[in-house]
Amino acid sequence: MVHPCPPIASRIHDVFLPKCGDTISLMTLTSEQKLALDTVRQVAKEVLYPLAPEYDRTGEYPWPQLKALAELGFLGMTTPEEWGGVGLDSVTWALALEEIAAADPSVAVVLSVTSGLPQYMLLRFGTEAQKRKYLVPLARGEWIGAFCLTEPQAGSDAASIRTEARRVPGGFVLNGLKSWITSAGQAHLYVVMARGEKGISAFLVEKDTPGLSFGPPEAKMGLHAAHTAEVRLEEVFVPEENLLGEEGRGLAYALAGLDSGRIGVAAQAVGIARGAFEIAKAYADEREQFGRKLREHQAIAFKIADMHVKIAAARALVLEAARKKDSGERFTLEASAAKLFASSVAVEVTREAVQVLGGYGYHRDYRVERYYRDAKVTEIYEGTSEIQRYVIARELYR
Repeated sequence: MVHPCPPIASRIHDVFLPKCGDTISLMTLTSEQKLALDTVRQVAKEVLYPLAPEYDRTGEYPWPQLKALAELGFLGMTTPEEWGGVGLDSVTWALALEEIAAADPSVAVVLSVTSGLPQYMLLRFGTEAQKRKYLVPLARGEWIGAFCLTEPQAGSDAASIRTEARRVPGGFVLNGLKSWITSAGQAHLYVVMARGEKGISAFLVEKDTPGLSFGPPEAKMGLHAAHTAEVRLEEVFVPEENLLGEEGRGLAYALAGLDSGRIGVAAQAVGIARGAFEIAKAYADEREQFGRKLREHQAIAFKIADMHVKIAAARALVLEAARKKDSGERFTLEASAAKLFASSVAVEVTREAVQVLGGYGYHRDYRVERYYRDAKVTEIYEGTSEIQRYVIARELYR
């Protein structure tokens, strides 16, 4: 049985998001945004947060939580209504992802991938027929989408993928191995990057396609409920109509999708940091040592202050990237900056939260150690911190 820190855990989501050291105020949000965030906060508090420890322990894929979010439209937040979504802006999406990640990071990463990559790529590069067939069920939350770029020998060097796309009458045959794919084996649609005669192309592959199989979920440090596994393609036939966009343009499409996805990862990182921070802040107000509350000791007070400032700064970068995406401007620099800084903040803040709680912070029955484990991967997936620095430097000289 999991024992959250009473009475601390019950208060973590009682404060509305923009009051948690936020860099924005309620006055800057529209009534539609406020309604969306109020709703997602309620689901996070009542559905996601109570279930998170058990799903982390068992590693079960969080279908009930995803279905609860789907019923409210949160699996297709930024997809237009005509394609099954609710048509909200990226700023609202980022704030909602933060709220979800503060409650359960595993659910947040599944949501971020399915909406920030397959849906975004279909919306930008898909045909009307592809949108009707695939984007609509993804946006409605009836389907989950997966993004298949990484391979055992091709991580940061995405252009070195070896998965082969061989032209045949009526389409293509794919052969290869993808690794570290979020929702592999659970998702219904896989956006697969493969190399053909004209370069790397993107293909839409349904889960029940003959020749498509999956490895078991990887044994990971964190994000246990967000399954990550291999995707194996052995003579997988993909009809011509399932080529996404132009042949040979797949890598460009993937990188555009990663720009969007990096905003999602950055928002997750802020949420993970905030979840741990709220526990540490509440604990420091209740725990007494040497006749004083922990927060009255300068060593702890300074930690709490630094955590607050770093979370607020990270959130500001995330919202600036989301705002620029909404404006239609190029947002590669802002997305990478947000992802780089927010992921670093998540690792640092969760580590300090464990320190504030001392022995309780190290105990598996308390949530901060899980936030600490979940935070680390934000510095790795969808572009490592080293790659983000490269992208930022390149963009500064563009």
